[in-house]
Amino acid sequence: MRFPFAVDAATPLYLAPMAGVSESPFRQLCHEHGADVVVTEFLSAEGIRRENEATLHKLAFGPGERPIGVQIFGAEPDAMADAARFVSDVFQPEFIDINFGCPVKKVVRRNGGSGCLRDLDLVERVIRAVSAATTLPVTCKIRSGWNEEMRDPVTIALRCQDAGARVLALHPRTRTQMYSGSARWEEIAAVVEALDIPVLGNGDIKTAEDAIRMHEQTRCAGIMIARGSYGQPWIFNQVKDLLAGRPKRPAPPVEERFAVALDHARLVMAYETDPRGAAIEFRKHLGWYSRGLHGSADLRKRLYAVTSFGEVEGIFADYLANAEKYRDLGDAGGELDADDASDPKAAA
Repeated sequence: MRFPFAVDAATPLYLAPMAGVSESPFRQLCHEHGADVVVTEFLSAEGIRRENEATLHKLAFGPGERPIGVQIFGAEPDAMADAARFVSDVFQPEFIDINFGCPVKKVVRRNGGSGCLRDLDLVERVIRAVSAATTLPVTCKIRSGWNEEMRDPVTIALRCQDAGARVLALHPRTRTQMYSGSARWEEIAAVVEALDIPVLGNGDIKTAEDAIRMHEQTRCAGIMIARGSYGQPWIFNQVKDLLAGRPKRPAPPVEERFAVALDHARLVMAYETDPRGAAIEFRKHLGWYSRGLHGSADLRKRLYAVTSFGEVEGIFADYLANAEKYRDLGDAGGELDADDASDPKAAA
């Protein structure tokens, strides 16, 4: 199925929009490791239209991040239109994505994100307003409904399509589920069957094999990977291998994993203006990169205490030089657990 912007892959792999994660450095890294399309973390329409400095910083992207979509959220059609117009004129991404899926309270209480799903007339008005304000393709990310009583992903998706959405991504959970339970991939399949536009499948992709199973079960036009990318950006190339019928490349050995983490850190250093704050914020990524390694609990304890990127390189070097000691500590696992909710910021 044809996408409304140039993308080479028959089944594009998207890096999902994730607050505090899908920032420019991680987007660049995931493109380098096989992501075909990336999307910014969700950004407030009000912050954009008021040209808030922090919001504009998060809007910035480089040529190595294309194709890219800018995701905006809000519940006021006029504000959303203004934001889309500004983004289109100033930043010129490949598409504008509307967030109808975020379940976070501070967004929902302003009727943004998945809060809009309580009023499908509002959903349509927002899409029509944004579409009228830009010449770029407008896409949407939705959940299956606000709650179980309002769970109807096909109706929601059809109304998004009718209002002008050119691509639709579905995370098949309701807002009230948050991230509990299992994503109902059969709902993705139903939406694929009902719509004429490309549908992206999203939810519960922790490994490359999960992505292939989703694609086979739903026939989605593209695959959107979120938490499965945490600490393993190479998952995109692994999925590409399996889609092409090749053996999946193995996860990199520890030395290469650390090298990827340090590449990521260098991108962050070049992007952020507050080195100490950036290092503290980066702790979550360090925790994800260290999962599944021998002695990972001890390693994470040290990484969660860093306040500069220089410390990270030293900790990695010490780990490699004392591999036998860490091996004796155990803690090694198999596949990484993408649902690890450890929060290194708590150690700040």
